[in-house]
Amino acid sequence: MSPSTPETPSRSAHTLGLSWSTPAATWEEAAPLGNGRIGAMAFGGSTGRYALNDSTLWSGTPDGPAAALRDVIAAGAGPERLADVRAALDAGDVRGAEQLLMAFEGPYSQEFLPLADLEVRIADAVAEHPARVLDLDEAALLETLRIPGGRLRRRSWVSAPAQALIIEIDADAEFTASLMLTTPLRGVVTHRDGGMTLDIVAPIDGAPLHEESVAEPLRYADDDTAGFDAFAGVAISWRTDGRAEVTSTGATVHGARRLLIALSTSSRAASWWAGADEEWRIASREEIRDRAIEQADAAAHRGASDLFDDHIADRRRVSRARFAIGGRREGVWDVDRDILHGDDLALKTTVIAEFGAYLLASCSRSGSPAANLQGIWNDQLRPAWSSNYTININTEMNYWAAPLLGMDDSFEPLLALVEKLADTGTDVARELYGARGWVAHHNSDLWGWSLPVGGGHGAPSWAIWMLGGVWLTHNLWDAYEFGGDGELLRDRIWPVLRGAVEFTLDWLVLDAGGRLRTSPSTSPENSFFAPDGDGTALGLTSASDLLLIQSLLERAQTAIDVLELEEQALADEIERALRLLAPLGIRADGRISEWSANVVEVEPLHRHMTPMVGVYPLDVTTRERTPELFDAAVRLLDARGPGAMGWSWAWKIALRARIGDGDTAASLLDEALTAFDGDATRHGPVDGSEWGGLLPNLFSTHPPFQIDANLGFPAAIAELLVQSHGGVVRLLPALPSTWTVGDAQGIGVRTGLVADIAWRDGRLVEARLRNRLAEDRDVTVESAGRRLSVRVPAGAYVDLPVPELADAALAGGDSSAR
Repeated sequence: MSPSTPETPSRSAHTLGLSWSTPAATWEEAAPLGNGRIGAMAFGGSTGRYALNDSTLWSGTPDGPAAALRDVIAAGAGPERLADVRAALDAGDVRGAEQLLMAFEGPYSQEFLPLADLEVRIADAVAEHPARVLDLDEAALLETLRIPGGRLRRRSWVSAPAQALIIEIDADAEFTASLMLTTPLRGVVTHRDGGMTLDIVAPIDGAPLHEESVAEPLRYADDDTAGFDAFAGVAISWRTDGRAEVTSTGATVHGARRLLIALSTSSRAASWWAGADEEWRIASREEIRDRAIEQADAAAHRGASDLFDDHIADRRRVSRARFAIGGRREGVWDVDRDILHGDDLALKTTVIAEFGAYLLASCSRSGSPAANLQGIWNDQLRPAWSSNYTININTEMNYWAAPLLGMDDSFEPLLALVEKLADTGTDVARELYGARGWVAHHNSDLWGWSLPVGGGHGAPSWAIWMLGGVWLTHNLWDAYEFGGDGELLRDRIWPVLRGAVEFTLDWLVLDAGGRLRTSPSTSPENSFFAPDGDGTALGLTSASDLLLIQSLLERAQTAIDVLELEEQALADEIERALRLLAPLGIRADGRISEWSANVVEVEPLHRHMTPMVGVYPLDVTTRERTPELFDAAVRLLDARGPGAMGWSWAWKIALRARIGDGDTAASLLDEALTAFDGDATRHGPVDGSEWGGLLPNLFSTHPPFQIDANLGFPAAIAELLVQSHGGVVRLLPALPSTWTVGDAQGIGVRTGLVADIAWRDGRLVEARLRNRLAEDRDVTVESAGRRLSVRVPAGAYVDLPVPELADAALAGGDSSAR
């Protein structure tokens, strides 16, 4: 199998491209473009449709979380009722505890919304083969269309430097292009000289699909009583050698050979997200609209080549990693033939790893909101699970790859989201639970929602979970460990980490045996059979609670030491809590006990791997440190079996990598990278009884589509090649036996290092460690059973003595390379 080499406009021969033989007929076939703020699903072909999103366009208002908290407290939730819940659980009254907890549930988090549709219709045009080529390295969609008298070339990209969607069209003969801009929200199009604008008003409340009883699922503010004008503006500017005229549906450009279109957005919510307190409150609609116009005008009046050069330079600095598993990367790979229905798993793995990095760079950039359940791409007014932040695995998985691939700029939005959660969650922790610090639960949104959701009828299995914020802090810790940035740790990570520690210390309760436990407790989305024979999720002290808390407290100890903080009182509290923390249980069959009680799961093949969180992404359950628990985790992983949906596959692959089982990981990848042949618009059962797969545009589907798997795959794949937890850098720790040849560059290593490796015949042949920091780093490197002590000078690199490592299984012993 060889990559195709189509004639495409201005494409480099040394990049990785994906091709489709036809224009997209559905959203699930369209190609994703983005710059963290503007998302575009490009359909291509003569219609030239772009389904648009703005990552700041959500339903809801800034004061929504605070108003919901007031309502919950007024309904009777608070520390006294929490004491009643705990008493009921201690007495074995699970159903009573469940009823009491319903008062703690607020309504729901808000929805990520579609923005608009842009059509750039080319008259009498027919797509040539391939119809579309998405260049992952240059982050641009390339098309060639046949028009009367010649060919037309169209290149589309979303520029972060210009903050605009750019559409560059040039042709051998004159063409006619019709532009139309519409929105599914409330909107008005206005024409202006050289462009048009679209004024949009978003709903101030949006109910998720599963809240069927809500009378008005999308509620707009018909007056100013909401206190927030949910306004957004879209502006299009163009430059052409043709003649433009206004039409009843948009604009038409006649007799052109060149057309450059720039589309920009602005919103009141964007100012709120950026922390511009006074600006978002007092800015007029005209001022918000003018910001979009200024950006679009500035981009349209620059040359396309300059815009593209800036775009390429920007994308090259976003991600440093490169994968070539199987030894091949560059070229244009036919998505249907080579990926969806291809049999070369190494190539498919390379593509899906690179595609994941591409998507993360496209949907998460500094200054914009964090990537949600669908990144920044959604065409539904009521998307699945509101396309929100689901923080019991999905949001965390979205960012597993960022530190590994050196994507610091893409990681920043998650840190900003956690900071907002720490702000709103401080009031929730105090008012609901009488605790210090801050708390977040199962769902969140642009506005920093931190209450439980469910509206008083949400199942505890997903609504009642108090450690969402704790888990998110572990993503922040990874950013510090991989980057080695002490200033980041001190200024931004430690304040939220400290707040999570304080909440945890107050949340733990001392049992009759003198052990600290959590109550109430759930294991995300799983349940067990209660004494009455029905399922329940509510109990005392899940394994995931203990693992997340243990790791948080240990990392806080490290932060206090590294930063030399004067935190003796807090350090004493942490030390006591770690000493008294209840141990994990092991069942009679050798598996980790998901709950402290000896119970039977309702779903033995449950999709969530949370009881194994200590193995991955944490590192508190290891073969060296806790061998019995490690073996028990492996047994539980075996019992969960293969399959399910995208994000569960990604997690299972990463877990298999962490335990050194590369062949099973490869088998799981083979499952996950199979074409999905069902109805992509249907919402499949959440229990994983129907498997997902890849959509025609390589989005991983549940179904429906969620981006977490796409963003999780690169992290899991990198984990098969390089690991650095526990103070040891492991090279090829879980290489599948079928991946006989390949190389990977730019894989992050704790702390502040980067690894470049190559292998042939399954054996390491090249290995380089690069130091990004301004101080020397001493590390232990392991491969094939042998360890080396290595010093990597500041700002320099060390080429490792690969023959010694490759033959280590035969030679044995230790040696030193400095």
